[in-house]
Amino acid sequence: MPKILETRLEIDLAALDSNYTLLKSYLSPSTHFMGVIKAFGYGTDAVLIGKRLIQLGTQQLAVAYIEEGVKLRQAGIEVPILVFYPQLEQLDSLIEHQLTPSVYTHHFLEGLCQELKASERQQIPIHLKINTGMNRLGFEYNQLDSVLAKLKSEPKIQVTGVFSHLAASGNRRESGFTEAQISRFKQVIELFKTQIALPFKSHICNSSGILNFPEAEFDMVRAGIALYGYGNHPAEHEQLKIVASLKTVIAQLRTIQKGDSVGYERKFIAQKTSTIATLPLGYADGISRIFGNGKAHVLVNGSKAPIIGNVCMDTLMVDVTGIECKEGGEVEVFGKNHSALDFDSEHQSIPYELITRVSQRVTRVLV
Repeated sequence: MPKILETRLEIDLAALDSNYTLLKSYLSPSTHFMGVIKAFGYGTDAVLIGKRLIQLGTQQLAVAYIEEGVKLRQAGIEVPILVFYPQLEQLDSLIEHQLTPSVYTHHFLEGLCQELKASERQQIPIHLKINTGMNRLGFEYNQLDSVLAKLKSEPKIQVTGVFSHLAASGNRRESGFTEAQISRFKQVIELFKTQIALPFKSHICNSSGILNFPEAEFDMVRAGIALYGYGNHPAEHEQLKIVASLKTVIAQLRTIQKGDSVGYERKFIAQKTSTIATLPLGYADGISRIFGNGKAHVLVNGSKAPIIGNVCMDTLMVDVTGIECKEGGEVEVFGKNHSALDFDSEHQSIPYELITRVSQRVTRVLV
């Protein structure tokens, strides 16, 4: 690797390959794989990750919003793309770019039907979302008769998927709840098989579902966080390889004396002569102010150095007293050698939040 000259996010596709292979090993060869690349590919690069996943054999991709799907289409990605949270105001764009909406309310279903009446598209694929216990989005079981009646009256709509979402598949103490969700979903699938003539893909497993409940793979699984190297408990973490590493350099070193303060509001007061390193990244780069004042650590020359004082917009300071380092030296904020869990030493956040917050102004580099 060339010397680090700026704050940057290194993306390791070999690690992505390894995580994909691991997840596939839990599944039957015939089970389809959907790669979730919303939020800029969990803070990495959605186009880069999406194209790699397709090379590996992924049949479908998923994003949160229509705009994300449009960017993938503009980059030349042609596989089916599921949009989890489509908005009625952008349906013309969704139809134009042949994206697949998740449909989870009668309000959206009616709006889609109206849009299709004015469209030249002969058919549009949809995935129906069913609430089995997450209680976030989705049709209730007692609404399905009316949903099916509406679908039968709209020949332009083709149900190509039926899915739900597991609420606690990474929490072994909640295995009973997860199994109940899976059981409810099986009931839904049996109902739809008797009412929908064309074959459709059923899917409920997320990353932790794949690793802990592979018997619930159905026709397809959706992998998100695990592809990027993180799980929802230590046993999952140990199997995975971290894809993205946020790195920076030491912009300046200074020695301060006992009683000297560091940063805004003088939140850090030195208790002894100390060596302080200033790093060129801050909350505008995704490092929240909650991680100041000793609440997080970065890795400097193999040693943990706590963030001190308040995190600034473009900089933060760490205590490197006793650590051999120099200006221009490399610092790993979080990544392969110092995971997001290691960085967040007081567990104030979760890896999902940390990695997706890396600002788009941070340079992405493929390694």
